[in-house]
Amino acid sequence: MRVVLASASPARLSVLRAAGLDPLVQVSDVDEDALLASIPDATPAEKVTTLAGAKATTVARRIEETEAVVLGCDSMLHIGGDLVGKPGTVDEARTRWRAMAGGTGELVTGHAVLRVADGEIDRVAEGHAVTVVRFGEPTEEELDAYLGTGEPLAVAGAFTLDGLGGWFVEGVDGDPSNVIGISLPLVRRLLAGVGVGVTDLWAAPPAP
Repeated sequence: MRVVLASASPARLSVLRAAGLDPLVQVSDVDEDALLASIPDATPAEKVTTLAGAKATTVARRIEETEAVVLGCDSMLHIGGDLVGKPGTVDEARTRWRAMAGGTGELVTGHAVLRVADGEIDRVAEGHAVTVVRFGEPTEEELDAYLGTGEPLAVAGAFTLDGLGGWFVEGVDGDPSNVIGISLPLVRRLLAGVGVGVTDLWAAPPAP
Protein backbone atom coordinates (compact mmCIF):
# COMPACT_ATOMS: atom_id res chain seq x y z
CA MET A 1 0.00 0.00 0.00
CA ARG A 2 1.42 3.37 -1.02
CA VAL A 3 1.95 6.04 1.62
CA VAL A 4 1.25 9.60 0.45
CA LEU A 5 2.42 12.60 2.46
CA ALA A 6 0.18 15.62 1.90
CA SER A 7 2.87 18.09 2.91
CA ALA A 8 5.77 20.00 1.38
CA SER A 9 7.71 19.83 4.65
CA PRO A 10 11.18 18.30 4.14
CA ALA A 11 11.38 17.75 7.90
CA ARG A 12 8.24 15.58 7.94
CA LEU A 13 9.51 13.63 4.96
CA SER A 14 12.85 13.10 6.68
CA VAL A 15 11.18 11.82 9.85
CA LEU A 16 9.07 9.33 7.91
CA ARG A 17 12.00 8.10 5.85
CA ALA A 18 14.14 7.63 8.95
CA ALA A 19 11.24 5.66 10.44
CA GLY A 20 11.14 3.21 7.53
CA LEU A 21 8.57 4.71 5.18
CA ASP A 22 9.08 5.89 1.60
CA PRO A 23 6.16 8.23 0.99
CA LEU A 24 5.07 9.89 -2.21
CA VAL A 25 4.83 13.64 -1.63
CA GLN A 26 1.74 15.42 -2.90
CA VAL A 27 1.25 19.03 -1.78
CA SER A 28 -2.30 20.29 -1.31
CA ASP A 29 -3.50 23.71 -2.41
CA VAL A 30 -5.65 24.39 0.65
CA ASP A 31 -6.12 28.08 1.46
CA GLU A 32 -5.07 27.88 5.11
CA ASP A 33 -5.88 31.49 5.99
CA ALA A 34 -9.39 31.24 4.56
CA LEU A 35 -10.06 27.96 6.34
CA LEU A 36 -8.85 29.34 9.67
CA ALA A 37 -10.98 32.44 9.18
CA SER A 38 -14.03 30.20 8.83
CA ILE A 39 -13.51 28.63 12.28
CA PRO A 40 -12.56 31.61 14.49
CA ASP A 41 -13.90 30.08 17.71
CA ALA A 42 -12.19 26.70 17.35
CA THR A 43 -9.56 25.58 19.85
CA PRO A 44 -5.90 25.39 18.78
CA ALA A 45 -6.19 21.61 18.50
CA GLU A 46 -9.35 21.87 16.41
CA LYS A 47 -7.76 24.44 14.09
CA VAL A 48 -4.63 22.42 13.26
CA THR A 49 -6.60 19.19 12.96
CA THR A 50 -9.07 20.82 10.59
CA LEU A 51 -6.19 22.05 8.44
CA ALA A 52 -4.56 18.61 8.46
CA GLY A 53 -7.82 16.96 7.44
CA ALA A 54 -8.41 19.43 4.63
CA LYS A 55 -4.92 18.89 3.24
CA ALA A 56 -5.19 15.10 3.37
CA THR A 57 -8.67 15.09 1.85
CA THR A 58 -7.66 17.36 -1.01
CA VAL A 59 -4.73 15.12 -1.89
CA ALA A 60 -6.67 11.86 -1.41
CA ARG A 61 -9.28 12.99 -3.93
CA ARG A 62 -6.78 13.63 -6.70
CA ILE A 63 -4.14 10.89 -6.40
CA GLU A 64 -4.02 8.16 -8.99
CA GLU A 65 -3.33 5.37 -6.51
CA THR A 66 -6.39 3.20 -5.86
CA GLU A 67 -4.96 1.76 -2.62
CA ALA A 68 -3.12 4.20 -0.38
CA VAL A 69 -2.77 5.84 2.99
CA VAL A 70 -2.68 9.65 2.92
CA LEU A 71 -1.07 11.54 5.82
CA GLY A 72 -1.90 15.20 6.41
CA CYS A 73 -0.36 17.40 9.10
CA ASP A 74 -0.39 20.99 10.26
CA SER A 75 1.71 22.50 13.04
CA MET A 76 1.36 25.76 14.95
CA LEU A 77 2.83 27.15 18.15
CA HIS A 78 0.49 28.09 20.99
CA ILE A 79 2.22 30.71 23.09
CA GLY A 80 0.99 33.58 25.23
CA GLY A 81 -2.59 32.79 24.32
CA ASP A 82 -1.88 33.11 20.58
CA LEU A 83 -1.70 30.41 17.93
CA VAL A 84 1.03 31.25 15.42
CA GLY A 85 2.34 29.61 12.28
CA LYS A 86 5.17 30.62 9.98
CA PRO A 87 6.32 34.20 10.57
CA GLY A 88 7.13 34.94 6.93
CA THR A 89 9.26 38.03 7.64
CA VAL A 90 12.43 38.71 9.59
CA ASP A 91 10.76 41.39 11.70
CA GLU A 92 7.93 39.09 12.71
CA ALA A 93 10.34 36.24 13.49
CA ARG A 94 12.45 38.58 15.63
CA THR A 95 9.38 39.76 17.55
CA ARG A 96 8.33 36.18 18.18
CA TRP A 97 11.76 35.14 19.41
CA ARG A 98 11.94 38.04 21.83
CA ALA A 99 8.61 36.87 23.25
CA MET A 100 9.60 33.18 23.31
CA ALA A 101 13.13 33.50 24.72
CA GLY A 102 13.43 31.99 28.17
CA GLY A 103 9.81 30.84 28.14
CA THR A 104 7.74 27.89 27.01
CA GLY A 105 5.23 27.23 24.26
CA GLU A 106 3.09 24.34 23.07
CA LEU A 107 3.78 22.95 19.62
CA VAL A 108 0.41 21.64 18.45
CA THR A 109 0.24 19.40 15.40
CA GLY A 110 -2.96 18.18 13.83
CA HIS A 111 -2.84 14.83 12.03
CA ALA A 112 -5.21 13.18 9.58
CA VAL A 113 -4.83 9.65 8.19
CA LEU A 114 -7.07 8.70 5.28
CA ARG A 115 -7.25 5.21 3.84
CA VAL A 116 -8.03 5.07 0.15
CA ALA A 117 -9.56 1.82 -1.14
CA ASP A 118 -10.72 1.19 -4.71
CA GLY A 119 -9.93 4.83 -5.46
CA GLU A 120 -12.24 6.24 -2.77
CA ILE A 121 -11.69 7.54 0.74
CA ASP A 122 -12.69 4.55 2.84
CA ARG A 123 -11.70 5.32 6.43
CA VAL A 124 -10.51 8.42 8.30
CA ALA A 125 -8.74 8.89 11.62
CA GLU A 126 -7.75 12.28 13.05
CA GLY A 127 -6.03 13.54 16.15
CA HIS A 128 -3.52 16.00 17.50
CA ALA A 129 -0.34 15.96 19.57
CA VAL A 130 1.00 18.62 21.93
CA THR A 131 4.62 19.00 22.99
CA VAL A 132 5.85 21.64 25.40
CA VAL A 133 8.97 23.43 24.14
CA ARG A 134 11.35 25.19 26.53
CA PHE A 135 13.19 27.97 24.74
CA GLY A 136 16.68 29.23 25.43
CA GLU A 137 17.76 32.86 25.34
CA PRO A 138 19.88 33.58 22.26
CA THR A 139 22.02 36.69 22.34
CA GLU A 140 21.22 39.50 19.90
CA GLU A 141 24.18 38.38 17.78
CA GLU A 142 22.98 34.78 17.77
CA LEU A 143 19.43 35.82 16.92
CA ASP A 144 20.66 38.04 14.07
CA ALA A 145 22.69 35.15 12.69
CA TYR A 146 19.77 32.73 12.99
CA LEU A 147 17.31 35.09 11.33
CA GLY A 148 19.87 35.70 8.59
CA THR A 149 19.76 32.03 7.61
CA GLY A 150 16.09 32.32 6.64
CA GLU A 151 15.25 29.07 8.44
CA PRO A 152 12.87 30.50 11.07
CA LEU A 153 10.79 32.34 8.46
CA ALA A 154 9.47 29.15 6.90
CA VAL A 155 8.63 27.01 9.94
CA ALA A 156 5.84 27.01 12.52
CA GLY A 157 6.75 29.06 15.54
CA ALA A 158 9.92 30.47 13.93
CA PHE A 159 12.14 27.63 15.13
CA THR A 160 13.23 24.10 14.39
CA LEU A 161 14.32 21.31 16.70
CA ASP A 162 16.21 19.32 14.09
CA GLY A 163 17.99 22.24 12.41
CA LEU A 164 19.81 25.40 13.37
CA GLY A 165 17.06 26.34 15.80
CA GLY A 166 17.94 23.34 17.95
CA TRP A 167 20.80 25.36 19.44
CA PHE A 168 18.24 27.60 21.10
CA VAL A 169 15.84 24.98 22.48
CA GLU A 170 16.59 23.96 26.06
CA GLY A 171 14.34 20.92 25.97
CA VAL A 172 10.93 19.47 25.21
CA ASP A 173 8.31 17.78 27.34
CA GLY A 174 6.51 15.21 25.22
CA ASP A 175 7.04 13.69 21.80
CA PRO A 176 10.04 15.31 20.04
CA SER A 177 8.97 14.08 16.59
CA ASN A 178 5.83 16.17 16.99
CA VAL A 179 7.98 19.30 17.24
CA ILE A 180 9.61 18.38 13.94
CA GLY A 181 6.15 18.22 12.42
CA ILE A 182 4.76 14.70 12.62
CA SER A 183 4.18 12.60 15.73
CA LEU A 184 5.22 9.03 15.00
CA PRO A 185 3.39 7.54 18.02
CA LEU A 186 0.18 9.32 17.07
CA VAL A 187 0.46 8.33 13.41
CA ARG A 188 0.93 4.70 14.45
CA ARG A 189 -2.30 4.84 16.45
CA LEU A 190 -4.18 6.61 13.65
CA LEU A 191 -2.98 4.05 11.13
CA ALA A 192 -4.32 1.33 13.37
CA GLY A 193 -7.59 3.24 13.44
CA VAL A 194 -7.94 2.82 9.68
CA GLY A 195 -6.87 -0.82 9.79
CA VAL A 196 -3.22 -0.46 8.79
CA GLY A 197 -0.25 -1.75 10.77
CA VAL A 198 2.73 0.60 10.62
CA THR A 199 5.22 -2.25 10.27
CA ASP A 200 3.43 -3.34 7.09
CA LEU A 201 4.36 0.01 5.56
CA TRP A 202 8.08 -0.17 6.26
CA ALA A 203 9.99 0.14 3.00
CA ALA A 204 12.64 -2.29 4.24
CA PRO A 205 13.27 -4.21 7.46
CA PRO A 206 15.22 -2.15 10.00
CA ALA A 207 18.87 -3.02 10.31
CA PRO A 208 19.65 -5.49 13.14
